[in-house]
Amino acid sequence: MPGSPGMSPGPGMSPGPGMPGMPGGAFSAPQAPPPACQQLLSNRDEVSKHGQALQAAGQKKAPPEELCKLFKVFLSVEDKMLKGLEEHSATCGVPPEVLKQVKAGHSKASQMSKQICDVAAQGPRQAGPTLSDALGTTPLVPDASTAKKGSSTFDTLTGSPLSPQ
Repeated sequence: MPGSPGMSPGPGMSPGPGMPGMPGGAFSAPQAPPPACQQLLSNRDEVSKHGQALQAAGQKKAPPEELCKLFKVFLSVEDKMLKGLEEHSATCGVPPEVLKQVKAGHSKASQMSKQICDVAAQGPRQAGPTLSDALGTTPLVPDASTAKKGSSTFDTLTGSPLSPQ
C-alpha cells in the first residue's frame, strides 16, 4: 500500500513532510555551527580538561613546582579561549555575562598561578632546627652505652635489694 512505513512514494505521489531522506523532512541533518564556534567549543573542552588536572593535583597535595607547570598550561589554554570568545562572541551568540565571567575567572587563576609559582621559585623549604637544637640542650633520655654497669637499688636479679654490696 503506498504511503505505508518503509515504502517509497509511488509514481506521481509527492513525498509527505517528514519522510526519511527527503529535503525539508523531519529527519534532515541539523546544521553544524560555524567553524569559529566549533573552535570555541573545542577550546572550552580543553580548558575543562586542564582545569580537572589542576584540581586533581591540588587534591593530592602536589608540590608547588608541579602546580606551577599545570597552571601555566591551563592559563595558556584559557587565554586562547578568552581571545576566541572576544573575537567570535557575536557570531556564536555568546552572552556578554559569559565573557565577563571568563575574564574574572582568568584573572583569579592568574593571581593564584603567580603566588604558586613564586613559592615554587623559592625551592623546597629547609627543615628548621629542632627545639633541642635551638635551646642548645641534650636529650634527657640516657643512651644505653652510657648507662652505669653494676648493681643498683632496683636490681633484684642478682640478689636482695636490701643487702649492702
